[in-house]
Amino acid sequence: MKLLVALVALMMTTSVRADQPRVAVFDFELLDTSLQGELEGLRKDEQARLTQAALQLREALASSGRFQVLDIGPVADAAHNSNLQACGGCDVKLAEKLGADIAVTGVVQKISNLIINMNIYLRDAHSGKLMTVMSADMRGNTDESWTRTMNWLIHNRVLAPNYGAP
Repeated sequence: MKLLVALVALMMTTSVRADQPRVAVFDFELLDTSLQGELEGLRKDEQARLTQAALQLREALASSGRFQVLDIGPVADAAHNSNLQACGGCDVKLAEKLGADIAVTGVVQKISNLIINMNIYLRDAHSGKLMTVMSADMRGNTDESWTRTMNWLIHNRVLAPNYGAP
């Protein structure tokens, strides 16, 4: 019975309403300016964390009941082959192809394994205008530090009343 109640509650919180903004959350990108990155190149664990960060954000937005999170699959290849922060608005164009109202991109800047910054950008997919930017620093390059930083951004910025997304 408890499981049934939990499933009904989950279905109610993830139902889609016509007044919910449609959001396209793209996979996060890494800006690695560390000496380690220069010498060793891409790391599989960091690439997995970038994917997980976007997934964590998508799940939080969907379960909030405030957004309709769109599948980026149809434009994922184009997004992965672009630098979404420096492509002259291609994130907005890709989001618009999906029918999104909001394009969400993220960048994790790695200075070193101890100094890392996570940034989230929300753009109006119709006008291309930047709606808001959110940022948090983290110490340590672990699954736990990345997850905690994203949790903090979600609860204290993205979904916080009067801050972040509509």
